[in-house]
Amino acid sequence: MTGSFKYGVSTYSYVDDYGSVMTLEDAFDHIADTGATGIEILGEGQVEGYPEPSTAWLDKWFGLLDRHKLEPTNMCSWVDMRLTLKHNLTIAEGAAELARDLRLAHRLGFKFLRPKFGVLSHDLIPDTNWEGYVERNLDLAHELGVVICPEIHAPTPIKHEVVDGYINLIERTGTSNFGLMIDTGIFQDRPLTHWGSHQINEEARKHMPFLNGIAVNPEEFLDIARYVVFIQAKFHDIDENLEDQNIPWVPVISAIKRSGYSGYLSSEYEGLRSPWRSIDQVRRQQVLLRKLEREYDESVRA
Repeated sequence: MTGSFKYGVSTYSYVDDYGSVMTLEDAFDHIADTGATGIEILGEGQVEGYPEPSTAWLDKWFGLLDRHKLEPTNMCSWVDMRLTLKHNLTIAEGAAELARDLRLAHRLGFKFLRPKFGVLSHDLIPDTNWEGYVERNLDLAHELGVVICPEIHAPTPIKHEVVDGYINLIERTGTSNFGLMIDTGIFQDRPLTHWGSHQINEEARKHMPFLNGIAVNPEEFLDIARYVVFIQAKFHDIDENLEDQNIPWVPVISAIKRSGYSGYLSSEYEGLRSPWRSIDQVRRQQVLLRKLEREYDESVRA
């Protein structure tokens, strides 16, 4: 039998609540209360004093980790290729941004760093300098014990030049400090009704067809699984019967289990942003994912 998943939560799930009616301490409370063991954060949005947090903030951070028995999993960061309108970032400038965030991630205890590179197209083809940013930091990432993992996110499917480019870098360099992060929103096979705070109308669907789901076949995960180091368990709406309205979790969990992946599934809620709704939705997903993993394991044993 394959190994068990580890379960975490991204604080991005609580956007709109976080920073208004929810503190960092509250987020820790809610995550730990689900039974999750990992916490994922947005570096720029949730590290006070980013990129140089104070000693007092660091003491609070490590105190909360210890109190709630949570493990730092992934820190999300951005390489802002249009930081200035005068020019796109040079390779040296972009590499410096990535190095800055690698050091911060390590300082906070994270093992994974998801850099969001600037994109050049609607299907999220990254800035052409992305490879230079990464290659200049592979030695640093190795020294710090952090894996750089860009995200495969709708509307980019698995069978795409973006994914091929990332895999080519891994194969060419032989690095173990660069891998793929999969956002499970790529498996969405039914239309969304809301995207964050926005109700989706027909005009939005026309201009952003990925809102209807790009419906990647979960079996395609098996083709790239050996390169996957982290999974963001994206979802939008789970009803009171624990039925997800957009993501086909049974075949998704089956494919991930059969691949041998035993890392984190990190809940990332991106549904309707009504006050406090995210708390209940994350709880529902954590119960659902554990239930499906348990049922899969029982079916294998039978």
